[in-house]
Amino acid sequence: MPYYRRVGEVPRKRHQYVRAHTGARIAEELMGKEGFAAESSLLYHLGRPTAIVDAAPVAIAGTTLVANRPLLPRHLRTPKLAGLGGDAATDRHLLLGNDDVWISWVVADRPSSLQRHAVGDECYYVHRGTGACESVFGTIRVGPGDYLVLPASTTYRLVPDEGSVLECLVLEARGHIEIPDRYLSQRGQLLEAAPLCERDLRGPEGPLVVEGEDVDVIVRTRLDATRYTYATHPFDVVGWDGCCYPFAFQIRDFEPIVKRFHAPPPVHQTFAGPNFVVCSFVPRPFDFDPEAVAVPYHHANVDSDEVLFYADGNFMSRAGSGIEAGSISLHPSGFVHGPQPGSVDAARGQPGTEEVAVMVDTFRPLMLSETALAIDDDAYPWTWSRRGPGAQS
Repeated sequence: MPYYRRVGEVPRKRHQYVRAHTGARIAEELMGKEGFAAESSLLYHLGRPTAIVDAAPVAIAGTTLVANRPLLPRHLRTPKLAGLGGDAATDRHLLLGNDDVWISWVVADRPSSLQRHAVGDECYYVHRGTGACESVFGTIRVGPGDYLVLPASTTYRLVPDEGSVLECLVLEARGHIEIPDRYLSQRGQLLEAAPLCERDLRGPEGPLVVEGEDVDVIVRTRLDATRYTYATHPFDVVGWDGCCYPFAFQIRDFEPIVKRFHAPPPVHQTFAGPNFVVCSFVPRPFDFDPEAVAVPYHHANVDSDEVLFYADGNFMSRAGSGIEAGSISLHPSGFVHGPQPGSVDAARGQPGTEEVAVMVDTFRPLMLSETALAIDDDAYPWTWSRRGPGAQS
């Protein structure tokens, strides 16, 4: 999953000898998951996708992570990073991470370098700005509220529109980011009961064919990166088909599940990664029993760290905590958390919530970067009691 697509000029049979209109032989590339055992696509290049003429190491700054000590809930204020523009490939601000996933913030004010991530899939959530993801598969337009999922080893670049700045939450997985199995039939179709369907997924438009020689591509491998120089531009794909490709999904197309009494966060799950999940919170009616507690109950994440990115709307359960659009909260395993004082009563009688938020639950502890610590709100851990060393009296 996602489902089969075909774009551009594709031969009648796989692995067939074929020439381009120029007379040159087309070079076929198989891009697939789990070797030859899972989804794949076949791409047809005008040049050789293997033809490198140079390679050099690239330094990746800001990748040091430290333990969350003392173990505290955190409030990371990404608006403090608003002026730090750059390139979505080389100027990421790593915030949280473990061996399974890194969570970064990007403020892209210029087209990125050509890049690909060699050890896993990537998922962008676009908070602000508009632009396009250009890749070997074609072009996908993106804007606020869009998820953009890129399979591992997809060569691409992120291009903000003129005058626009793309502010994005970025997940780098050590493995693949998929649609949860429980939403799929045995043969891979999204079920009627799923909160999204194939019509909601936007694939690349194209093909995108760009001419050029001696073109650089940055290949990331977590802590390291290599700059390959290719003899011809990687965007020379005249056609492709298959089930492995980038796609976009608008968060407001997620169909929320509403119950008479409160439903737990798994009903909001959108994607599954290696030892983490991604959930989407969108405007929805509150639980409709007259005695239902509308906001989430106090809870302990026994097996996971909970990260919430607050994108838009009125975050009723966090009222009085300083949380605003652009905030990221971290509630680690071992910390019991829940609604802020007064929010349970304030929600009673309200028809629903207008909030938009992205949640990432990891099943191994997250560590923090220097950047995260620099934008952490020291008063946040004490907002439930209004006391403590960082509390405001």
